[in-house]
Amino acid sequence: MNQNLDDLLEFHWMMDMLQTVDVGIVVLDKSFSVQVWNGFMESHSGMLPSEVRDKSLFELFPAIKKDWFMKKAKPVFELKTRAFMTWEQRPYLFKFPNYRPITGSEPYMYQNITLSPLTSATGKVDYISMMIYDMTDVAVGKKQLESLQVSVSEAQESKRIL
Repeated sequence: MNQNLDDLLEFHWMMDMLQTVDVGIVVLDKSFSVQVWNGFMESHSGMLPSEVRDKSLFELFPAIKKDWFMKKAKPVFELKTRAFMTWEQRPYLFKFPNYRPITGSEPYMYQNITLSPLTSATGKVDYISMMIYDMTDVAVGKKQLESLQVSVSEAQESKRIL
């Protein structure tokens, strides 16, 4: 009985951690229906877990290109490998507003996405997890640095001309 209580308490704090971590966590089944939607996703999308559970990711977010996303997810399900999407390739998957006061210059949250297989006890992958990382601060910093480098290059070029 004590082991069951310990297991229940451990499950509770792990679920609390998943809800409060500053990373989006979404679990999708093979038909791309949402099974888990954590607090980060709720906060940034404005949609409750009860509103998205068992609904198609593509119906909830029609801007996500279904064929492209399914192609990205296929090796995750079939080969049990991870897949990555970076903000440099595609600024965001979910068009969430940028709520960062420091980096308020960008209208949307830049995101890195990791798709990971969730292997069952039988070794099958029936679900994948999607982790969404807010990369807005990094993206803004890199864009500012690139802009500064262009300005310095232009200033040096104009000095050579004179």
